Order: sequence, then C-alpha cells, then structure tokens
Amino acid sequence: MILYDIAWVLIHGTGRLLWAAEATGWENVPRTGPLIIACNHVSNIDPPMLGAFAPRRIAYMAKKELFEIPVLGPAIRAVGAYPVDRQGNASSAIKRSVEILRAGGCVGIFPEGGRNVHGDKQPQTGVALLASLGKAPVVPAAIVGTERLTPGHKMKVAFGTPLALSTERKATREELSKFTDDVMGAIESLKRTIGGNS
Repeated sequence: MILYDIAWVLIHGTGRLLWAAEATGWENVPRTGPLIIACNHVSNIDPPMLGAFAPRRIAYMAKKELFEIPVLGPAIRAVGAYPVDRQGNASSAIKRSVEILRAGGCVGIFPEGGRNVHGDKQPQTGVALLASLGKAPVVPAAIVGTERLTPGHKMKVAFGTPLALSTERKATREELSKFTDDVMGAIESLKRTIGGNS
C-alpha cells in the first residue's frame, strides 16, 4: 500500500521535526501474525501518530461520519481505515476487523470508543471481543503529548508487552471484562512511564 508508506514517512518526519516525537517498546510488537494494538485516545492526531511510530501497518476502524467528509474520507479509506457506526450496528466493522486479523494483519483500537479528553469515558469490551474472535494478542500502547500541537511540545509513544486472551473456547462476559481491565491497566502504566497523567 504505497499511500500508507508515503503517509508513514511524512507523519513520522513531521512528528520528529515539530514535536521531537519518539517511540519506545518496538521490540514488544510482533512483526507478523494477527495483532491488535490498543491505545489511549485524547486527540484526533492520535491515530496517525500511533500508526507513524509503530513498526508495522495498522488498520483502524473510524466513525462512519469521517468517510462522508470530502478528501478526508477517500484519504483514510486509501490507507486502510474502515467505517464503524458508533450509534448503531457495528457488526460490519467487527466482521472486517476479524477478516484483517485472520489474514495476519494488525488492527488498531481505542478501547474508550472515542477521544477521552477528560478521562471520564468507560472502556468498552470491543478489544477483548476482537482478541477472542480474531485469536490475536493485544499490544497495549500509550501516547502522550498530542493534546497540544504547539511546535516543541514533546510527544511520546510506548508499546507494552503483548497480552493474550485464551482462544481455546469462547470467552465469557466476565473474561472479556477482566481482559479489558487488564489492557486498560497496562495502558495506564505505560502512560505513567512516559510521563502522562493517569
């Protein structure tokens, strides 16, 4: 996907130049096989910055309204994003996510279901559900500094140790909830490690 590679280079370079952006924990990200990367979310720039500082391509589900915006819609679709109806039926987005995972791809998820600027949104169990359906490990990730786009304001990204949900049988609701808590706990720990607020 040539456009993805071009975008990666441009955003990565801009991040380093304007915000001295850096990433740690690349060694924790499997380079092949099905994978979910789950990250905190406070800014619209989080998805491209996370993608540009990850060591492999990430496909994101994005709210369907974004695909209706001229230029932006075709652009994000061209780099592998796919729509999800956050107010209605998300089954098509879940199906697409599972297809990507079963093909050995990487899906990026923000468990809080959208930007959580004030830290008051509760995480959803979608990340655990996809881990179960797609039989994929989850790499927790944290990004800090994206709430301000002032040049010189430093941004950091960190990737943590992969977490795995048992794939031997269908996960129970309690197991999905606990795994979601484990993922969010790992994200919060990473945030503190790189200087973010918990």
